[in-house]
Amino acid sequence: MKNMSINNTKSIGLVLSGGGVRGMAHIGLIKAMREHGVEADLVAGSSVGALVGALYANGNSVESMLSFFRETPLFQYSFFAINKPGFIDTERYFKIFKGYFPEDTFESLGKPLYVVATDLLKGEERMFNQGELIKPLLASAALTPVFSPVEIDGILYADGGIMNNFPKEYVDEHASYIIGSNVSIAAEVHKNELKNSLQLAGRVTSLMIYASNRAKLAECHISIEPKELDKIGVLDKKGIENAYAIGYEHGSRAIEKMLSA
Repeated sequence: MKNMSINNTKSIGLVLSGGGVRGMAHIGLIKAMREHGVEADLVAGSSVGALVGALYANGNSVESMLSFFRETPLFQYSFFAINKPGFIDTERYFKIFKGYFPEDTFESLGKPLYVVATDLLKGEERMFNQGELIKPLLASAALTPVFSPVEIDGILYADGGIMNNFPKEYVDEHASYIIGSNVSIAAEVHKNELKNSLQLAGRVTSLMIYASNRAKLAECHISIEPKELDKIGVLDKKGIENAYAIGYEHGSRAIEKMLSA
């Protein structure tokens, strides 16, 4: 973690990782920031980090952010995909998102926002920061193979975390002070938790994502990475309140430490 007083900064960047329901910890961090009068000037996020980042850039209250995730169904029979790859049709969420982002543009947000999604055709990451907002958000959060890819201008996009789960580089040149929140945790597991191919694949994937996050997280001036989040399932909506509380606790400590530096 870099040493630099927030009092000497011109702009603050906030970087939010992917990680499903664990991303409610991002909202806890935002609550701690607001309570201490700390406001980011721009935001970059991937997957759930993009969703939280968009709500934050939109000026939503913490309670409104939590309501968005509490009320948005993860698995609903009418949302099941038909003739599309994935179990859930991601684009069925468009109407829900439109209720929160009625203008559906990056330009309508109160802060610059950088959203990362994965171009499945080229195998490259794609950053969105202007024009249409909702489809890039849906694409960034389209965790495969659960959610179907999202088509934008003839290209299929999926979860931004595949290629870049902690898109810090998009705020580097614009912010002099960077706050990071990583909720993609790869804590130690017991060998009994690696009994089948699915568990093994999941473990290897989480380790790969975590390895790519680690170096960039260390470059942030201040960051949180709550290990307790590892006990919360990525798609377990019952973990929303717990993840939020964990993020608030860690965020409060980090912000207090930052302000006292």
